[in-house]
Amino acid sequence: MTDFRYLIVGGGMVADAAARGIREIDQDGSIGILSEEHDRPYARPALSKKLWTDPEFDWDEKVDLHTEETGATFVLGSAVTAIDRAAKTVTTADGQTHGYERLLLATGGKPRGLPGLEPSDRVLDYRSAADYRKLRAFADAGAHVAVVGGGYIGTEIASGVVQNGAKVTLVDPDETVGARMFPEELAHAFQQRFVDHGVELRLGRRVESGTQTADGVTLTLDDGSVLEADAVVVGLGIEPQTQLAADAGLTVDDGIVVSSTLVTDDESVFAAGDVAEYPDRILGTRRVEHVDNAQQQGRQAGRNLADADETYDHTPMFYSDVFDMGYEAVGQVSTKLHTIEDWQEPNVTGVVYYLDDDDTVRGVLLWNVWDKTDDARKVLAEAHALTRDMLPGRITADA
Repeated sequence: MTDFRYLIVGGGMVADAAARGIREIDQDGSIGILSEEHDRPYARPALSKKLWTDPEFDWDEKVDLHTEETGATFVLGSAVTAIDRAAKTVTTADGQTHGYERLLLATGGKPRGLPGLEPSDRVLDYRSAADYRKLRAFADAGAHVAVVGGGYIGTEIASGVVQNGAKVTLVDPDETVGARMFPEELAHAFQQRFVDHGVELRLGRRVESGTQTADGVTLTLDDGSVLEADAVVVGLGIEPQTQLAADAGLTVDDGIVVSSTLVTDDESVFAAGDVAEYPDRILGTRRVEHVDNAQQQGRQAGRNLADADETYDHTPMFYSDVFDMGYEAVGQVSTKLHTIEDWQEPNVTGVVYYLDDDDTVRGVLLWNVWDKTDDARKVLAEAHALTRDMLPGRITADA
């Protein structure tokens, strides 16, 4: 059995940030990182962003996070199957046992799949560096790639792949790309960029079934039409991987439930990142699947593993870059809410506020408006004191 003072289950950006957070307080305590992936922690957003759009973006310099700088020990390609909280050990699929004094669960999420299609060299759920390498080979060969799902990952992948010479078909259950997040006119402007770049759109459609062979993938859509592709990227979101925690008797709801200091029911076990359901100081109980949260919450978890006992008080932002468009956002960005649009240039530069039925701001979208996320957080923090007519002009792009 291998013992660590600090043991991290999961090898993503949370693990890197946590290891660095530990080292801010404890320079010597042993750190173990157990990961199902075969790569050390890396900057996951690059898989759908810069690696497709910047030829100078180097893996070693820009993507690999070099977590080895913390002195952590890596056990890669190893899935944890059980936690024994009484013995303070975890067991992996190959029968290895690792002891801990403090444990961090950073297990992330499991991608939602398509009916009849298991992940393979041609069917990619696109959560790993291995998936990027496979997709890059198809794109470089000018293959036909079908992207299923018009959300955050799906739109970025469709944009990146089509700009690298491949043929792309985007299958989206919404009638307009971006309709779940953006007001109607903005969604149409967003969709038009895909049309302009040659992406074939299959809108208002879902995949009913699929088959794959050594030569390609066939998707049957819910209108009976058939789509043939060399590869399929599935971008239908994730389910938080909570089973390990639940089996260990920890409280699980939408995610692994943690306190403001990111500790679970067990004072020796913490959780952070995509899998953690935590109390946001502004927005209340939530679970966040974006990189800013992974980095900031991971760092705080690491510090608290090393006895800092500090509240996680950061309200995370998220961002996306698609073709020549980009945005940053804080809070809930959903057209299930009411919207107030404040454009400096219509559908080019401006701010969209998302309000609940009580006219309380719950989210802020900054469209081509940069470095204003702190202003957005302030709006959310003061939302109960703001009326609708106080919102226009409150946040503007710098001249």
